[in-house]
Amino acid sequence: MNFNTEFHQRRETAHKLARLSLFGFLVTFILARVFVFLIMSKAIPNLYFFMHGTHVHHLNYGIFMLSVVAGYSVFKRPVGRPAEITALLYGVAMGLTFDEFGMWLNLGGSYWQRASVDAVIVVSALFALVAFATTLKRFESHHFWLFLVLLVALAGFGTVLYIAGTHLGDMMGQQLRDLESASSP
Repeated sequence: MNFNTEFHQRRETAHKLARLSLFGFLVTFILARVFVFLIMSKAIPNLYFFMHGTHVHHLNYGIFMLSVVAGYSVFKRPVGRPAEITALLYGVAMGLTFDEFGMWLNLGGSYWQRASVDAVIVVSALFALVAFATTLKRFESHHFWLFLVLLVALAGFGTVLYIAGTHLGDMMGQQLRDLESASSP
């Protein structure tokens, strides 16, 4: 096998694993938000885990999963199907952890912190970059103008997202915090 073919196969594998991680990350984030909202609004029973009266947040499950996945990845070095499952579990662990990013960044506070959503957007963008972008060398030589247009579009999208998020936070933030405090034991 020549070097170019081997490099291409490794790169395709990295793209595929990143897509699996992105999928696991986004699905976990969405499901976590839906379940938390349903629990807080009392639409479903309280599924939170309490240990001696302390609510164990799901970011802790994510941290433990990240530790297990990292250890497995480093010591076992999975390939093929096990690597795909590991990538998916990595995405799930990242989703559980970053869903409550605002809470661990600020060492507490409301579940509905803006920082969590912002962090999820940044992590999703990084996963997507690895999952779908071509190699940087090829990208720079063939798509410089497209890169500039994309960069401007992303900056514009980020600005609109920030403004919309701030507006949504102003409109719904207090209601979500009230819902959270009313559902706390």
